[in-house]
Amino acid sequence: MHFPAPTSTFRSHVPAEVTTPLVLSVPHAGVEIAGFEDALDPEMDVRCDADLMVDRLYGVSERPPGDPAVHRLSPAIPFVVARYSRFVCDMNRHPDDVSARAVPEHPAPANADGRGFIWTVTTTGSPALRRPLALAEWEARRQMHAAYYAALGTALERARARFGYAILVDGHSMPSVGRQGHKDPARERAAVVPGDRDGTSCAPELSALVGAHFEAASYKVTFNDPYRGGFITSHHGRPAEGIHAIQIELRRDLYMDEGSFVPREEGFRQLARHLAALVTRLSTFVPGPQAPGM
Repeated sequence: MHFPAPTSTFRSHVPAEVTTPLVLSVPHAGVEIAGFEDALDPEMDVRCDADLMVDRLYGVSERPPGDPAVHRLSPAIPFVVARYSRFVCDMNRHPDDVSARAVPEHPAPANADGRGFIWTVTTTGSPALRRPLALAEWEARRQMHAAYYAALGTALERARARFGYAILVDGHSMPSVGRQGHKDPARERAAVVPGDRDGTSCAPELSALVGAHFEAASYKVTFNDPYRGGFITSHHGRPAEGIHAIQIELRRDLYMDEGSFVPREEGFRQLARHLAALVTRLSTFVPGPQAPGM
């Protein structure tokens, strides 16, 4: 089997000079499957559970800089952005979060619902895999995951070394209404859901700033419901050690048609402007001292 080099499955940018504590991660906007398509169900549209265009919203897409639909993230801000689909491997899950159905040879599969590191079904219950993975195929995906986390970890450590703390924003999007594979089926969601692992992955004033920023722009905000933050947030978010991580979920109908995957240009531009303003604020944000053991 031949798989892409792990470092080619994502894009990363770490400036030579560290001038901001902020680091951006976008793990689910990618739709590439080359080299892994043999295991995927050919009837599945990988866009169905992708966080489409979130990289564009934050200004870190591979589209030409002159594209009028996007702004460009400041070159001073480090980022790591997955190119590959979450159906190849989900960067926001632990590599051992797989089911026995997905990887029969895995010695300790830890997933029961089929939507872990390797998805066997989509959130609507449609098949995601055409066959189980051999252990070597899982290992290739685990190496992709390790490379992504190493790139993020390097950027965060450099920021913490420079400022004494680092701030990670993990950018996501979500369906406007919970699907059958979610914990809130048929329920309409808030416009923005910041996830801070119930107050454990970052300083409370960071969460408060993010919530207030979107509320001031007239977006409905609900914390940690239905998403508390995934493995990226829990793994990197260690406020007692100076690394503050927050996941931000954006309702997809704010910026695109969820059926056709076509952007709603005015909503897209408006949301992108508010994200750019948030990034600017977070680039100079200083969290307060944390209580021991937090």
